[in-house]
Amino acid sequence: MFTIENLRFLDILNIPKLTIDRQITCIVGASGSGKTTLLKMLNKLIVPDEGVILRNGEDLAHMDSVALRRNVVMLGQTPVIYPGTVGDNLQIGRLFSGRIPRPESALRKILREVELEKLPDDRCATLSGGEKQRLCLARVLLMDAETYLLDEPSSALDKKTEEFILEVLIKFVRERGKELIMVTHSPQVAGRFPEARVHIVKGRVEENTAHPEEGNSSGEEGQP
Repeated sequence: MFTIENLRFLDILNIPKLTIDRQITCIVGASGSGKTTLLKMLNKLIVPDEGVILRNGEDLAHMDSVALRRNVVMLGQTPVIYPGTVGDNLQIGRLFSGRIPRPESALRKILREVELEKLPDDRCATLSGGEKQRLCLARVLLMDAETYLLDEPSSALDKKTEEFILEVLIKFVRERGKELIMVTHSPQVAGRFPEARVHIVKGRVEENTAHPEEGNSSGEEGQP
């Protein structure tokens, strides 16, 4: 659960109040509205100029960034693949976050879950774009975080891969009691998956379906 109060960042975001407390939340809005900036603030990739962001009642400003990112993990638009093997790439997220490596049986299991037909010892150099995205998905799932942040899942994927990535991640989140917050400009994604939808217009919360009182009830766009 995240609670945001009196948040401002440059001329991009101006959010007096926002509560994100559903298991699956979708942040929507036009390009340039501030969606991705807001998402990155939830694990301190970006820090606001003013305001408070609370996670389960604790101020992010007082939290260690590495410790936070062990439990609030982002899967970005562009897959990041490191030199080495498939197994190396699966383990690196756990190593970066201070977790112990998983056994090869766990690596093979997660590869099956994301339907990536590779072995842990296979090299990554020849992976296709879709395979890279599946490998990145497997890596973040293996981290077993509490909260997952997903940025524009449809931006770099064909429709089939996009739907697969979302379905696997949402199934994982629901079965294990995790939290998912995703940014999208796709009406299909926003209408199909989330339990709550936050609509950002020019850096302001126009609508929060879980908490209607937090929307811009005046209907004025204003200046962020």
